[in-house]
Amino acid sequence: MDLAQLWFWIVAFLFVGYFVLDGFDFGVGMSLPFLGKDDIARRQIINTIGPVWDLNETWVIVAGAALFASFPEWYATLFSGFYLPLLAILLALIARGVSFEYRHQRDSLRWKRSFDRMIVGGSAVPAFLWGVAFANIVQGVPLDADHEYAGTVLTLLNPYGILGGLTTLTLFFTHGVYFVALKTDGQVRADARRLAARSGAVTIALAALFLGWTIVNAANAQAPLLLGVVALAGVAALTLIGSWVSNLRDREGTAFALGAVTIVAAVAALFFALFPNVMPSTLAGGASLTIDNASSTDYTLTIMSWAALIFLPLILAYQGWTYWVFRKRVTRARIEKAALVAH
Repeated sequence: MDLAQLWFWIVAFLFVGYFVLDGFDFGVGMSLPFLGKDDIARRQIINTIGPVWDLNETWVIVAGAALFASFPEWYATLFSGFYLPLLAILLALIARGVSFEYRHQRDSLRWKRSFDRMIVGGSAVPAFLWGVAFANIVQGVPLDADHEYAGTVLTLLNPYGILGGLTTLTLFFTHGVYFVALKTDGQVRADARRLAARSGAVTIALAALFLGWTIVNAANAQAPLLLGVVALAGVAALTLIGSWVSNLRDREGTAFALGAVTIVAAVAALFFALFPNVMPSTLAGGASLTIDNASSTDYTLTIMSWAALIFLPLILAYQGWTYWVFRKRVTRARIEKAALVAH
């Protein structure tokens, strides 16, 4: 394996980490209208990700920076061709982050409800658009001979892309609801289990269609890692069903863990289906972007490899320590006590 291929898999690892971690953040945010029966419940839900949401979000910054440095051609084509969807994701993430910081600054119910809506929208938009974007990357987009995107925004909203968006939307939603059940108590916890049972069934149906379609696309493209795609899709299917069954048996820890494995396997399957391309072209006479023609020089990749070897373990250790520190449940009694003290 050369350095360019190594960095393809490092970029894949960073996006897998981002979707696992920020994925359940999105799900928690989207669950507010369904689980937040009153302001105490909504604060309980939001506080489950309060200490970690910004740390989870930094993974996309690291992934984007790694993509820019290791595959500048891929980065340039992706961010120019997918400009409007990526801008929408950025604005949604900004709105979501602002809402977490400003929601509690006033006691006005109208004030809080406005920011609650921003949290929901700021979670749902990225959850859907990331699926649309990655589905199109794997399926291929119209690239001309100069590797420039020749389509429009509507080009991305094809059946496979929309199915990919709906799959990530429901998958992240269910993953987030598992997390709420894992981190809360009382009525919110019970409601989260019931909600996950319903959303999990929808997710299983959509994921089955999407993963099956992905396997067919990979087979038609004669992907060299087709067996890996099939194996990973199988793992994703089994763990997704396992997480749903675990939730029905009130084992929210197992459900959340299996949900995380599902996202890992599903996103990895997309990268296996993509390899050795980074953006296939669907145009006759167009030129696909591959690992070889999109990567940086060996010198750049060597420097980045040493940096990754040093800093990635530190990042993982810090992330693990953070989750260990904030591992306890967010109880309703604690939120009510904090509300009384504040007044």
